Amino acid sequence: MINASTFAGCYHSAREGVSAMEFDKKGIYLASVTNSGCLTVHDFETLYCSLYGPSCSLPDDSSNYVLHISNSMPLCAVRWNPGNQDEIVCSSSQTDKVLLFDIGYISSAPTEVLQKGKTKFHGLCSESRKGLTDVAFTPDDKSRLFASGLDGAVYMWDRRLSKTHCVELTALPESQFTSVKLNMDNRTVFGATRNGTIHVWDTRGGRASAAFQSHNEVQPLSSVKISRLLGKIASLKEQSNIVSGEILSIDFNPSCSYQLAFHLDDGWSGVLNVNTFSVSHLHCPPPAWLEGVDSVLHKRKATWLSTSSIYAVGSSSNNGIYALDFHPDTSSACHVDYNEETKGSEENQPAENKFIPLSERVLSCAAHPLSHDIICGTEVLEQLQNGLGALQMPFRHPFYLIVFGQSEIFYHPLA
Repeated sequence: MINASTFAGCYHSAREGVSAMEFDKKGIYLASVTNSGCLTVHDFETLYCSLYGPSCSLPDDSSNYVLHISNSMPLCAVRWNPGNQDEIVCSSSQTDKVLLFDIGYISSAPTEVLQKGKTKFHGLCSESRKGLTDVAFTPDDKSRLFASGLDGAVYMWDRRLSKTHCVELTALPESQFTSVKLNMDNRTVFGATRNGTIHVWDTRGGRASAAFQSHNEVQPLSSVKISRLLGKIASLKEQSNIVSGEILSIDFNPSCSYQLAFHLDDGWSGVLNVNTFSVSHLHCPPPAWLEGVDSVLHKRKATWLSTSSIYAVGSSSNNGIYALDFHPDTSSACHVDYNEETKGSEENQPAENKFIPLSERVLSCAAHPLSHDIICGTEVLEQLQNGLGALQMPFRHPFYLIVFGQSEIFYHPLA
């Protein structure tokens, strides 16, 4: 929706793309970051009206976004502060700082910068392993946030105390964390790593809230390796050689608090039941080499639809996204104990898995909090209209695919 000239200051390579996106709680604004260092806040109503409005025409460059900032380093994560919806936080895998921006200020400089203090593995890791790959706020406290590090720890800041971290959630030094999420209780932290392990911490550390008052090291409450859990699925083990792969992202189902979805670098997606620590759902698309195409080199981030247990993720081998049926019961198309005999009437059935083709490789997805709209960020950033696509997806009914093209909008009905 923005001309290429707008991105001239932050355009590095044709293989750059939209690395992460997130809606605010009301779905009014959409924040996006790119691998080339751009942070942009879009007015979603303007984007939506450009597709569904009477004129169906593209708005001018300036009316489409609220904030546009170019940074000198790639950005890999963006989050809205749930306690202050004027504030956005970003992180980069090339720096140990967390950047906070206020959309009320017209400034390219962050309003606040948080950084890591001295850590357990200080001096043991190279400069390339001091970056922060993901961020997460505690929903009940706008001052506390977490960031996952490539140096073997997840860090927590309490902004009321200091601009350096106050709690260090540690794992093995060879662990490189790619994603971090908080459970619904806001006390249990889940971190995913490049070696395919999910670590779990209780931030109370067994000593109530005193763990937040000073520099404190918290050991993992539990750790599980996804490949080992997959090896326990007899039907999968018979058909596939299971190897340990990088976990690109994890995310809790807003409709089911014990479902933690994961997406692996080989394109597999699944659900970890955090009550039983077992894999309950799994989707194994054909590998890239079987399709005769190259796999995507960049990281992929998925999203849950807010009002149903549908998980949307970019394909590792094709241009498009998968909309996966991850409903908790065994009638789900992806449940490891799927049984066709459990099917009931058609109107009561969850949606089946769907593949929605697009014109570009998808790196990131974001779901509108109040509707079935999904925004997809793609790999190539020649123009932002090539980098953002919108999907209107009311499942169990016919739905429509809208793709932003180079110079026009394509409308395609899907049964």
